[in-house]
Amino acid sequence: MGPGVAMVVIAMCSVQSGAALAVRMFDRVGPSGMVFLRLAIAAAVLLPLSRPSLRGRSRRDWAVTGAFGVVLGTMNLSFYEAISRLPLGLAVTIELLGPLGLAVALSRGARQFAWAALAIVGIVLLGGRGGHLDPVGVMFVLIAASCWAAYILLSAETGRRFVRVEGLALATAVGAVVAAPFGIASGGSALLRPSTLAVGAAVALLSSVFSYSLELTALRRVPARVFGVLMSLSPVAATLAGLVFLSQRLSAVQLVAVLCVIVASAGTILGARERLPRRSSEV
Repeated sequence: MGPGVAMVVIAMCSVQSGAALAVRMFDRVGPSGMVFLRLAIAAAVLLPLSRPSLRGRSRRDWAVTGAFGVVLGTMNLSFYEAISRLPLGLAVTIELLGPLGLAVALSRGARQFAWAALAIVGIVLLGGRGGHLDPVGVMFVLIAASCWAAYILLSAETGRRFVRVEGLALATAVGAVVAAPFGIASGGSALLRPSTLAVGAAVALLSSVFSYSLELTALRRVPARVFGVLMSLSPVAATLAGLVFLSQRLSAVQLVAVLCVIVASAGTILGARERLPRRSSEV
């Protein structure tokens, strides 16, 4: 199980490093411009690799995949708008409320509500005295958190209808279409600069293609519950990426708040009676 755990950790670091790299380009093309580049390039890589079969698909198949893509695009647009206003570590911490809330809703155990209460304590600490969180950024990350919960459900349903990464590849293409109007309006001709395209490709590979491949391989080596607990550590990877790449430092109170949410998320997963479908990286 050791190599599988290492893969999950590397995948988390890859996702958050890609997000930090994207933040550095916001002044040039804006958050939505980077989302469009990321999804468009990821789709350009995933579609030829997966070669999804388009024949014999039912309307329900297309409806599920389309909804998956819309949620994927909305989630990434909201998250990137959030990290343009909030430190990366705090944004990922708040976003974790999406899957945590879904786990609590599906388990309905008294202990799960206790974990949810701990998460709420963490969020209150984040926005408490000295927090100074941008309210618009918080709004965007809460939208991303809601999309994350929907993503988990739609990802599982898509996985039942498509083999390997076919559904993800199609959904990523739909997500790129959703992001296109916002991204083109924001980035304009700057999206076509070679340097911008190079960074966009790096973000797509780090936060989508490479990380997803590692997660998929890791799931064959580690139990789903262990995978979920490890993914609960995403705020740690995000906080480190924010510190290393963006010089974003969190206060002691904020670090305690992040720890509260991580413990709540891990505890919820370990105590859940229902097995939740996983969520891959923010594709």
